Amino acid sequence: MANQLLSEKYREDLYGVLNCYDRVIISGNLHPLCYAQGMTGYLYAHEIRIFDYATQFADPLRHAIRDNAEAIAKENGLKIEFISNSGSFRKEKRVQKIIEARGDHPGLVHIFSAMERCPAYAPWHNKETHKTYVKRTQSRCLHYYFYFIDQELGLCYLRVPTWCPFRLQFYFNGHNWLAARLREQGIAFELCDNAFLDIADFGRANELTAQFDVEALHAKLDHLAQTYCPVGTTLNLEYSWSIMQAEYATDLIFKQQSTLQAIYPHLLETLIQVVKPADIATFLGRKLHGNYQGEMGNRFNVRLLGTRIKHQMGRVTLKMYDKFGIVLRIETTVNDVSFFKQYRKVQHRDGTTTTRWAPMKKTIYSLLALQDLLQAANQRYLKFISDIETPEVGVQKLYQLAETKVDNNRRYKGFNLFTEEDTSFFRLLLRGEFFISGFTNKRLRQYLPDKSSSQVSRLLKRLRVHGLVKRVANTYKYYLTAFGRQVVTMALKLRQMVVIPGFALDTAVSS
Repeated sequence: MANQLLSEKYREDLYGVLNCYDRVIISGNLHPLCYAQGMTGYLYAHEIRIFDYATQFADPLRHAIRDNAEAIAKENGLKIEFISNSGSFRKEKRVQKIIEARGDHPGLVHIFSAMERCPAYAPWHNKETHKTYVKRTQSRCLHYYFYFIDQELGLCYLRVPTWCPFRLQFYFNGHNWLAARLREQGIAFELCDNAFLDIADFGRANELTAQFDVEALHAKLDHLAQTYCPVGTTLNLEYSWSIMQAEYATDLIFKQQSTLQAIYPHLLETLIQVVKPADIATFLGRKLHGNYQGEMGNRFNVRLLGTRIKHQMGRVTLKMYDKFGIVLRIETTVNDVSFFKQYRKVQHRDGTTTTRWAPMKKTIYSLLALQDLLQAANQRYLKFISDIETPEVGVQKLYQLAETKVDNNRRYKGFNLFTEEDTSFFRLLLRGEFFISGFTNKRLRQYLPDKSSSQVSRLLKRLRVHGLVKRVANTYKYYLTAFGRQVVTMALKLRQMVVIPGFALDTAVSS
């Protein structure tokens, strides 16, 4: 039982396990208008003076977008609702109330408008180079939010700005998409918000999530752009679609709240204490290098819907939280898919191509490959938390850890979590890189410069006798055993939460 995943250990207590995209946000850009040099070239090619950019180019298109929105609202018997403070206004809450009144049948649900920040261009004359062009800037313009229920994707929205470069934003939820697929196949389910509480056939549901049709999504996005943003049609330009944000969830759906709540607080407490930056990198399939400059860390939040722990590495986060007290969700969110690498063709400036590991492309056609990488991250995290034992079992194992062991008539002392030497060594063993790739005597000595090769060998022998590590056959490489990961994690947690505070209390009393 010790090396089982939580999904296996609690199999009888689960309705099932589901892997599925959750929130997906896609960005639509018009080439060549999406970058300043391209915009400048477009104006020159169409003989529009740079300083006439606003009046002769951007303004007529702005009016066309507004007229189109008003026509769509009138056609659907809707009134465009202006939001004066879009930062605090909950659009989704308002839309849900409208759906409760209208029903959840496909079609346009509501239209919002709001003044929001957007990228923009400003004419510029460089006195040094004597060149005139547009440069990138920031502005505020009117945005429209078209909320609609799509037959395949469920509730979605398209955000349309009224100012150049007319960057679109599209949102859908993978759980809603899956719900539509399940209906088509006659598979019963219970969906609450963005989480399934039960599915009649979890095996088939997971198969369906792996069959996401990106080409169909592309065709739908093109149609939506033509419908709600006439700029592309007017200029005879096509939108290109890229991944702006993607969330991928692994849900363990419990039958009873009491089962999840018996283990969840302990998982949170332990993760807060033991997860280090190298571990976060490991979860995400990366190695943490000394020159890494991005943001990293753990955050613990108490929310209305429950508690959550979030681990961050740059523009990627990995979260664990409970939904409705009955769903344990592990979720990886990426805001820049180039964080991940894939084995793909790379085209070079000289026209040649090579196949190698390279940053993932941001195109929507990366969604399938990205799905595999995000699911793998969730699985590594699930494996990590599955090695966390309950406190009662952990204490028993700590007693074993402290005992002296005999092997071939030779005594090997136990490990003492009260000593800094043993606890520092435990922290070293839990490095994320060791978790994936194992470790050798030589590799350990890089972090233990005061110890010789023979001293480290005796340490390794001591670990083996106590069942904490195992050696790979015919190699000099070692891995922590399942027992080793559990007991070392528990020892560090106990020292952090009990031993150190206890010493601090004793000191305070004596003083």
